[in-house]
Amino acid sequence: METLIQASYFIVAVIFIVGLKQMSSPVTARRGILWAGAAMVLATIVTFLAPQIIDTDQATTNVVLIILAIALGGGYAWWSGKRVAITDMPQMIAMYNGMGGGAAATIAAVELLKATSDASANSTNIATELGSDVAILGILGAIIGTISFSGSIIAWAKLDGRLNRSKLLPAQHLVNALIAIATVGFAISIYFSSVLAPIVVFFALALVLGIFITIPVGGADMPVIISLFNALTGLAVGFEGYVLGNAAMIIAGIVVGSAGSLLTHLMAVAMNRSVSNVFFAGVGTETATSSDTSQGEMKEIQAQDAGILMAFASQVVIIPGYGMAVAQAQHKIWELTQLLDDKGVSVKFAIHPVAGRMPGHMNVLLAEAGVPYDMIYDMEDINADFKTTTVALVIGANDVVNPSAKTDSSSPLYGMPILDAVDSDNVIVIKRGRGTGFSGVENPLFFADNTKMLFGDGQKAANDLIQAVKELS
Repeated sequence: METLIQASYFIVAVIFIVGLKQMSSPVTARRGILWAGAAMVLATIVTFLAPQIIDTDQATTNVVLIILAIALGGGYAWWSGKRVAITDMPQMIAMYNGMGGGAAATIAAVELLKATSDASANSTNIATELGSDVAILGILGAIIGTISFSGSIIAWAKLDGRLNRSKLLPAQHLVNALIAIATVGFAISIYFSSVLAPIVVFFALALVLGIFITIPVGGADMPVIISLFNALTGLAVGFEGYVLGNAAMIIAGIVVGSAGSLLTHLMAVAMNRSVSNVFFAGVGTETATSSDTSQGEMKEIQAQDAGILMAFASQVVIIPGYGMAVAQAQHKIWELTQLLDDKGVSVKFAIHPVAGRMPGHMNVLLAEAGVPYDMIYDMEDINADFKTTTVALVIGANDVVNPSAKTDSSSPLYGMPILDAVDSDNVIVIKRGRGTGFSGVENPLFFADNTKMLFGDGQKAANDLIQAVKELS
């Protein structure tokens, strides 16, 4: 039976890796998710055969509790997944990621409590009862999982607009450093301990640390933080898999951890920032509500004129942002694209790596509307085209097209690679108002000579553009 279980776990791990590889492309992402889901089902079924579950006096109770947990967790996930709006997808990802970290931390807590009981009875310590390697990885998994759990909840609260604070205490970063030192100190004490108190204090400190280190992170940096916590959750699961001797958890956790770490690095590079700078800079913690008139005045354009300009363009590049998601305008934008294509206009979509509130957010939106993958271009592939673009249509994006990232060394965005919409012959910006974007940084593009502002709700503005183009038929 043990051979069957381990062989099944190996198959599961292979399918996880294949599924993750398929998720790297929008063309195969859905298939990858289905493969990974099937692997998870197999791993769950095989786990019912584990001797720790069925070869005990409490076998029936164990099975009933597992089925109940699957029914409650799976049922809620199915229900919430069906109902969640695309604009709330980042919040859902943050919350589910936090649950994974919390689960890993709970496993660590259970194992540490068992070891504490045995150590007390045998007059030894946790390291002796678990073995030094198991104890170290178990404690590391506990720290990482707990921080990911509480930090992800804060990320969810910020993304959902329930929390807008950038600090809780004076000298917040210094406080965070002191809590981190105290957490590590209690982690070391647990290793040599045989009593309950250090474990309780350790988990309490780790929970607080996750909250405190996420509070100062600016809203504009949330996509990077979500990715980082995803990586931490994967590592925590891998470490606790080693504690349990579960090969599927080890491989899956390490794969998720490494993939999340790579994605976090790539996103930080896309912003020309280090991960540590993301935690300490706080870009987006203060949001402005009005434009800086010292840069000039925004020039407004009506949908009729904008539609005519786009209909007679040689090339239009559409740059979507979170505002498009809020307005649910992706379907109207795709309809506009089809109309322009019928008139012989070359239309492309430009995606910045950190557009939206999570990695791939804009790709998901456009795929939902039916936009073909070959019309969607990454930043490095599209930037050179702006110099030959008649119209760049910016809908709901701000920071990813902000020229101050290249020209203003005092800007919090300075050094971040951007989409060079400003190089186009004409820029049309669909925007609800005259305020700044998510980072709170003013955008000189909106005041540029070649930029016109089409104010209003994204979906209504897109519909007005559609009507304008249709009238030219």
